[in-house]
Amino acid sequence: MVQAQPQLKTFEDFLRYTEGTDAYYELTNGVLVERPPESYENLRRALQLYDWLRTLVDSQQVCPQGLAIAVPGQPKNRYPDLTVLRAEHPEQMRELGQAAIALDMAPPLLVVEVVSPGAENHRRDYFEKRNQYEWRGIPEYWIVDPILSQVTVHCLTAAGYEAVIFTGDETVQSPTFQDLAVSAADVLTVG
Repeated sequence: MVQAQPQLKTFEDFLRYTEGTDAYYELTNGVLVERPPESYENLRRALQLYDWLRTLVDSQQVCPQGLAIAVPGQPKNRYPDLTVLRAEHPEQMRELGQAAIALDMAPPLLVVEVVSPGAENHRRDYFEKRNQYEWRGIPEYWIVDPILSQVTVHCLTAAGYEAVIFTGDETVQSPTFQDLAVSAADVLTVG
């Protein structure tokens, strides 16, 4: 028997529908798309960055995978590999009852995506998510790309995101987290 896809018109519909599920779904044009789990190496990269960032902000503000972020336009959401929240977000999420940033909440301070192999993943991280995070007003977006051996830091300006690429032993410059002293190689290496 074929089960009909639910018609989800809002991010709130999505939250109600996916509450209590074990899988990660992204909402795209009202349709649920299940996302596969991350590779072990990419998960380790995100967790290393999590460890470094939580020394700079309250540990409740740094969230590895599992946090849904609503993005504007047609009903959509994303699950970044790592998110740094604003101080008010943990309480707002407790009130919401879910690990989610709705459109009526301020955008997170930083989102990080670790690129998985394949042209579709590259396109999604470098173009789709970049545009969505820019429209959402997220001040800083990192793309950690082990395939190209680079970390791209996008900073939101009045004209949109401006990108700077870091490789090798170059220290990744974060305008939001200026005390973070890690090289691109540190971020890319699974240690």
